[in-house]
Amino acid sequence: MDRECTERKIRLQELSGKKGRYRECNGKSKTPMIILGIETSCDETAAAVVVDGKRILSSVIASQVATHHPYGGVVPELASRKHIEAIVPVVNTALSDAGMDSKDLDAVAVTCGPGLVGALLVGFCFAKAFSFALEIPWVGINHLEGHIHSVFLEPDPPPFPFVVLLASGGHTGIYHVTSHTRYEIMGQTRDDAAGEAYDKVAKMLGLGYPGGAVIDRLAGEGDPDRLVFPRPFIDKTTFDFSFSGLKTAVGRYIQTHKDDYLQQIPDIVAGFQEAVVDVLSYKIVQAAMSRGCRHIAIVGGVAANKRLREKVADDGGRNDLKVHIPSVDLCGDNAAMIAAIGYHYLKNGTASGLSDDVFSKIGRIQAPCVPALK
Repeated sequence: MDRECTERKIRLQELSGKKGRYRECNGKSKTPMIILGIETSCDETAAAVVVDGKRILSSVIASQVATHHPYGGVVPELASRKHIEAIVPVVNTALSDAGMDSKDLDAVAVTCGPGLVGALLVGFCFAKAFSFALEIPWVGINHLEGHIHSVFLEPDPPPFPFVVLLASGGHTGIYHVTSHTRYEIMGQTRDDAAGEAYDKVAKMLGLGYPGGAVIDRLAGEGDPDRLVFPRPFIDKTTFDFSFSGLKTAVGRYIQTHKDDYLQQIPDIVAGFQEAVVDVLSYKIVQAAMSRGCRHIAIVGGVAANKRLREKVADDGGRNDLKVHIPSVDLCGDNAAMIAAIGYHYLKNGTASGLSDDVFSKIGRIQAPCVPALK
């Protein structure tokens, strides 16, 4: 036996505490379950190896930002092509970084929606074939469930029940989470998602794509009180969001200050960001208080925003709420979060079949709860 195989065998024995592998994913075995997670819902090809839904052995992400930057947004056809190029190298790297071979895996978890259909199909079809060849179970995962479970990859995850704000480029909503697979939707955006508003405002100002990071940085150089933009839907009667009006308000300001708005960009983005953050933080705190929950979380790409993290921590603290926020690396799209929720479905015996397919829209998520994906 060569050195590489010996080291891999030793590592597996360390994980399982015994020789050999018990490969049935039925929740009855005390042997750790090693899951390969795959994520290709938009413009990042990701793979990760996670143990028992909480211990990350590897996480690899191939970004397409450079490809889409010249177009000011994600081009679906280009995204699909880049996923095809990257999926095999990314999976191989994830396995290598984890010190494992494909035969060491117990199961595969892959994003099946919502997202760009062409992009989703690359990872989904790969996972089908990969698991079929290895004769191991696999499960299709709702991308939004993955984001919610990013907090369970941190050392101090929230106990059930808790309320979570999921804010990203394509989705913004508040959920009451009562178990690993049960979520009641309390409110969601009626038009633009928070991250989408960031990208569109950045485009108006010529700041490039993606807009979240550059606005977060420039806002620190501006005065958030100099330009006060509207705070839509900031009341206690609903937990829904609306950001299209705020986006329009910024656009109108630019139109009416054509001669000098370029000199005001830091103040414009600071005022815009403060409006978004005020609404998001207020809603999540009020939602938690309405349910008597003492724990809240923020997840998704927008959760990486420095000002949002500060604001929610401050507002939560003032209301005696414990705030849980994943590390910045786990806020954006990644495969570790897909493997994390996949573990809970698989250990309960839920798996996907070869006839299952992807879906593109958030319409699959309906009140009162997010359906378990079979």
